[in-house]
Amino acid sequence: MVLKVRFALFSVLAAAALLPVSAQAQGSVQGPALERRVPNAAELRLSYAPVVQRVAPAVVNVYAAKTVQTRNPLFEDPIFRRFFGVPGQGPNQTQRSLGSGVIVDASGLVVTNVHVIEGADEIKVSLADKREFEATVVLKDPRTDLAVLRIKTASEKFPVLDFANSDTLEVGDVVLAIGNPFGVGQTVTHGIVSALARTQVGVSDYQFFIQTDAAINPGNSGGALVDLTGKLVGINTAIFSRSGGSQGVGFAIPANMVRVVVTSAKTGGSAVKRPWLGAKLQAVTADIADSMSLKRPAGALVSSVTPNGPAARGGLKPGDLIVSVDGQAVDDTNAFDYRFATKPLGGSAKLGIVRAGQELAATVALQTAPDFPREEITIRSRSPFSGVKVANLSPALADELQVQIDAGVVVLDVDNGSYASNLGFQRGDVIEEVNGKRIVRTKDLDAAARTPSGAWRINIVRRGQKISAVFGG
Repeated sequence: MVLKVRFALFSVLAAAALLPVSAQAQGSVQGPALERRVPNAAELRLSYAPVVQRVAPAVVNVYAAKTVQTRNPLFEDPIFRRFFGVPGQGPNQTQRSLGSGVIVDASGLVVTNVHVIEGADEIKVSLADKREFEATVVLKDPRTDLAVLRIKTASEKFPVLDFANSDTLEVGDVVLAIGNPFGVGQTVTHGIVSALARTQVGVSDYQFFIQTDAAINPGNSGGALVDLTGKLVGINTAIFSRSGGSQGVGFAIPANMVRVVVTSAKTGGSAVKRPWLGAKLQAVTADIADSMSLKRPAGALVSSVTPNGPAARGGLKPGDLIVSVDGQAVDDTNAFDYRFATKPLGGSAKLGIVRAGQELAATVALQTAPDFPREEITIRSRSPFSGVKVANLSPALADELQVQIDAGVVVLDVDNGSYASNLGFQRGDVIEEVNGKRIVRTKDLDAAARTPSGAWRINIVRRGQKISAVFGG
């Protein structure tokens, strides 16, 4: 903190020293040309080096490798295979990806991005002192694109970065980005916070990113964004680029969200537990704002409330407009999702709402969504569902998959190349009806799929839209 204040103070004093006397007295720049002078020795020694020296040992390189089977395009031609007897598969190849990570616990917990280690058969972590360790995945949270690894070692204590309160960041604050761009080795760049609460990035469910102009390039993913006190304010995760390299628009996941994922990993959870509102929200459009006599289209509009959920018990009703969470403004549904998801479980949150033009407050309990046995199965019988993995929906699974329905049967996965994949089934599809029979649990779908049929009439819900389809038997 001392360095940041000292730097800011120097900037003000230097600016004042450069002004003519009349300008300093009158607070203007009128008069003769600005005086120029050589910086003194003390000013030239100002540096970010002390921050980097504290931070760099806790930033690591992450190497991930996975084995894939190659396939020649000629293998897809049945005539070629028939006449030339070419085998269907090529040799195995190893694909490698490179990213960065941050040590957040002295026992060897490392946070990085999911996309850095996705599908990896082997993960290695390289420290700033060039030592390498194998690592295992403790927790993956695709909704935030964050993963927590554990370094395999006996009893070594590692240097760590402390979390900053990312909600205190302001546009214009100086930040440093540390990572391993293009695999050249640990690199430090600096810039400022260009914007906060960016929501149109599209790389995770929680759209509330820190934007910075600190140079971030491929390989920086999972690396640290720190302030001038040496605390972690974000995890670098994406860039906006037309060239593939840095163009001054980088995005980082705020430290307050990172802390939630790391806390879940420390407690031994296999998934991140977050508060559940028990209500569906929608964006406030300009037309909605006009109909509600709002000055601007802002806030998160409650479209429905789950009976006996936290929102219902807190008194929320459809049509309420949520404008704040514990005093922090909510500009849109993304802002609400972030603010609410970063609240600790077990307490309560005070929501500022507008109802029929009146400002009110509602207290909502911070609890997880209810779950029950998912009874996951993969359909193998001859039917349009061959190759789909399905589960019973619950409020917890609906929240995880971000589907608008919290009961029924939902598609979790679809085998590549399966009949269901060719027909277009997708993760998150809710199967409502098959051949006139209501599908309530996975066993209902399994029974329907085992019943021969000349034609299959199927009703599903995808991203809130009902779709009806007929397939031949």
